[in-house]
Amino acid sequence: MNGADADQRAAPRFTLLIRAAKLILDGEREFLCVIRDASASGLKIRLFNPLPEHGSLAIEMSNGDRYAVEQIWSEGEYAGFRFLDEVDVQRLLDEAHGAFPKRQVRLRIHLDAILHSGGEAVRVAFQDISQQGACIESDKWLLMNELVRLETDVLPPIYAKVRWRSHPRYGVLFEQTFKLDELARIAAPLQTGDHGEGHAGMPSRLRNI
Repeated sequence: MNGADADQRAAPRFTLLIRAAKLILDGEREFLCVIRDASASGLKIRLFNPLPEHGSLAIEMSNGDRYAVEQIWSEGEYAGFRFLDEVDVQRLLDEAHGAFPKRQVRLRIHLDAILHSGGEAVRVAFQDISQQGACIESDKWLLMNELVRLETDVLPPIYAKVRWRSHPRYGVLFEQTFKLDELARIAAPLQTGDHGEGHAGMPSRLRNI
């Protein structure tokens, strides 16, 4: 154990079986992770993907609270992070507070897709995604509780129902949810640009519609 690791472990720790969060690199790229334990000095986190090179790093909880951190050690899929500012660890652990209490972690992504609705196939764009749903932008007006199908090159076909709308933005709830690790591994290449050729996930057979 190195000195930084020892300092990290000196503060009382609060073991967490699982607490989903996201690491934000340079204020833009977002990667799902799981907090395994926390203290006033830092966190032990399970990563689903290696983190690319970055300048700044922050962790954001599902309720929207964000904390600046720096990575100080890594071992396999686990890594340790130190807070750069003083943190109220009790608030960090209590996700009932914050701007979005008890909300699932959402990843901001920009992913083109094809939406099938009412016998039409139209282009739409994902704005964010979680295990249970997404926010999309669609020029086509969609009905509340309408069942739609979404297709991309990086996600399996998704059936979802419209749960809120503020045209052109719509919130959809997936009929089948993603596992956290599954969504993390699907979404990571979208943050690094390593998702193949074409238009950010536009299904190749429908790029010309």
